Amino acid sequence: MKINGNAIRPGNVIEHKGELWRAVKIQHTQPGKGGAYLQVELKALKSGTKMNERFRSSETVERAVLEQKDHQFLYETDGMYTFMDTETYDQIELSAEDLGEQAQFLQDGMKVQIEMYEGAALGLALPESVILKVVETEPVVKGQTAASSNKPAILSNGMRVMVPPFVNVDDNVVVNTEDGTYSKRAD
Repeated sequence: MKINGNAIRPGNVIEHKGELWRAVKIQHTQPGKGGAYLQVELKALKSGTKMNERFRSSETVERAVLEQKDHQFLYETDGMYTFMDTETYDQIELSAEDLGEQAQFLQDGMKVQIEMYEGAALGLALPESVILKVVETEPVVKGQTAASSNKPAILSNGMRVMVPPFVNVDDNVVVNTEDGTYSKRAD
């Protein structure tokens, strides 16, 4: 599907220079001279190389149409993550390099959407948030709760996140999977 160059959004997959690229970051730029353009940081889906490209609104790019299929995360072995199609029960594997930082949020039995292009798995879409247990954090100092300062905590997946002072060890917290930030304490 053709889209204007200024309609690219982060996460979009486009066909450019004979390859598939995912838009990582975008920045609208209006120079003093000449027309406005969109500065896009692209990451090649196959090789993982990054490139910055400028797209003007007059240009069109081919947006790749990805098929999204529901899968369930089963297990990880030697850097390979196995997922099962919830309809056909077929299993596919994605490497740790394919998943990048998303791998740290995977939990046994988690439902995800695998993005497919022409039958090949490219990546996955995680739920917006996950619940993780706090395994290590500093104790609350009396009177410190009046200040709006956060403290570091280590979660059950090994990730470090800043949490409010009232969060203690063994508390479950909701973490945003997009940027890895604390959202709220889980019930």
